[in-house]
Amino acid sequence: MNKAQYLAVLSAAALFFVLYFGFDTKTDKQKTAERSRAIQAEVTDFETLLANAKASLTASQAVQMAEQEQMLHNAGNDAERATSLKRLSGLWHEMGQFAVAGGFAEQVAEIENADSSWSVAGATFYNGLVSTQDPIVRDYCAAHAVKAFESAASLNPSKAEHRVNLALVYAENPPPNNPMQAVMMLRELEEKHPDDPTVFNALGRLAIKTGQWDRAIQRLEKAWSLDKNNPNTPCLLAKAYQGAGNTTKANEFASICNAR
Repeated sequence: MNKAQYLAVLSAAALFFVLYFGFDTKTDKQKTAERSRAIQAEVTDFETLLANAKASLTASQAVQMAEQEQMLHNAGNDAERATSLKRLSGLWHEMGQFAVAGGFAEQVAEIENADSSWSVAGATFYNGLVSTQDPIVRDYCAAHAVKAFESAASLNPSKAEHRVNLALVYAENPPPNNPMQAVMMLRELEEKHPDDPTVFNALGRLAIKTGQWDRAIQRLEKAWSLDKNNPNTPCLLAKAYQGAGNTTKANEFASICNAR
């Protein structure tokens, strides 16, 4: 191959890379179709979880669910639809099917678009995340919990609790590309909200998870000093003191926890 032929090949290759990487060759129709397929895949995931959950129902439970689904089908407006979805979410939650309960709670949040509704959906998905070892269900719950808490934080950015809950999701299911994301988020929240007990409860919970008992006690005692009415703090303190080997303190806070 002579010099002119080499130059022609290189020019053609350069043109290919410019066209392939430099320009978006997809039409709007193609982009819309791809988004539709992504949405459909998400719906299918929920429908699969729902079908699997229904397969475990007793006959009486199946009748109860069918009645609620019929009420949802007959709902005449968004308010009625949200009410039916909340009932379905509650029933599945009672049965320990948190991923499915979260799916219905998410639909409620999409209708109401309130930070409180998104927070409920996120908490339900978080329960699903921590209650199973099934990797498919965990990934589903983690992704939807993140979406829910991010939506809640976007609607009410002044409420630190939403960001705290988001950090707890990352602590339970660390992103592979950023395993310290939860810690970094909580440290930032501690600086911004030095008097918010939910932040210190989350820091204490994370310290318990990693066996840092003294650090957990320090954080949780701070939370306890800020809010004596939080029902979670004494329960966490009981675990932290038990882990640190302080049985007296563990029993003291366990008694408070059990009384709540």
